[in-house]
Amino acid sequence: MTKERWLEDLCRFLPEQQVKIDEPLHLHTLTRMGGPADIFVTPITEDETAETVKYAYENNIPLLLLGNGSNMVVRDGGVRGIVLNLKSLQAIRVDGESVYAQGGANIKEVSKVAAKRRLTGLEFACGIPGSIGGALAMNAGAYGGEIKDVIRQATVLTREGEKLVLSKDDLALSYRKSVITKKGYYVLSAEFDLEFGKQSVIDAKMSDLTYQRESKQPLEFPSAGSVFKRPPGNFAGKLIQESGLQGKGFGGAEVSTKHAGFIVNKNNATANDYIQTIEMVKAAVREKFGIDLELEVKIVGEDLA
Repeated sequence: MTKERWLEDLCRFLPEQQVKIDEPLHLHTLTRMGGPADIFVTPITEDETAETVKYAYENNIPLLLLGNGSNMVVRDGGVRGIVLNLKSLQAIRVDGESVYAQGGANIKEVSKVAAKRRLTGLEFACGIPGSIGGALAMNAGAYGGEIKDVIRQATVLTREGEKLVLSKDDLALSYRKSVITKKGYYVLSAEFDLEFGKQSVIDAKMSDLTYQRESKQPLEFPSAGSVFKRPPGNFAGKLIQESGLQGKGFGGAEVSTKHAGFIVNKNNATANDYIQTIEMVKAAVREKFGIDLELEVKIVGEDLA
């Protein structure tokens, strides 16, 4: 089957404006890099999402879920098959001490909504740039908090398009891991258990964490966020800094001079520039410290032919 045929089939249950062919993915990633997707789908309902997942499964078409592109490097040749973007699924609801958010909602926005309702527990997420789906899949965390501390349950789709409700235990959340990544589930929504707190304390914590993030992270340049997982008993940024790699890189990509754990797109970098810089960092840290850094970002797609 050709991508033109996929387009025709998908438009039987999706409006034409929600299905694009050869969509440039650099428009949808925070690195501002990446080649085209054969087919780019933006469903606006959970049923449309399920139909898309089911169609891809039944026709053996590769399917990639793209949240807001904060933790992903898309190669310059782009992505074959269907890229599913849930940016339109971003409803947020508050009921007492519970917060419901759809998979495409930004975790930062969810933390802000919670804070305005005097709910504490999600302050740590006020600077995380990912979607709810991505944050849950990776058990995102910062400043001493993690998703697993506050999650109650999540609704997901299996690769076959079947809907499941998973409890906190079912999600098997650990450091940057979950059953979602293990089994290839697609997050439709999540529910969080928070607590009422004192507004002034919540606001002060949000302000402090926002200041820490803005003062220490290179937010002035596009990037995929923190590139490497934290090695046991150490910090990736510290190892990279002590290897003398800040300011070094390939093409338009370089290790940030502000925070060594970040690789930034400083000057129209290609994905190949970015990946070469990653490999340079891994090799240097391995040589100096004997430590193999493990990627936190996901590299997807194909190189240019």
